[in-house]
Amino acid sequence: MEGLNASLEQIDETVHGRVRLAVLAYLSTAGSADFMTLTEMTRTTKGNLSSHLSRLEAAGYVSIDKAFVARKTRTTVQMTQAGEQAFANYLATFRSILDQLST
Repeated sequence: MEGLNASLEQIDETVHGRVRLAVLAYLSTAGSADFMTLTEMTRTTKGNLSSHLSRLEAAGYVSIDKAFVARKTRTTVQMTQAGEQAFANYLATFRSILDQLST
């Protein structure tokens, strides 16, 4: 159990939140996404998504670009290299936990 506890302590809480995890999982395959796509994909409100994106951006896991398209703001989110590494580490940690539980 000591190894399991050590693995649990390695979980990145910034990634672990349901919405943040969903955003990073989506971006890991899509590359980038606009704000409305992420709102629909995560099934959350705009305000809630904005809060989670701010946390990911503060951690350096995503970059957010705002531009005007047809006089409307278009927000595009892209995973950074640090975000890719954090997501990969998160998955590896969970694989380790599952391996420990199955033995």
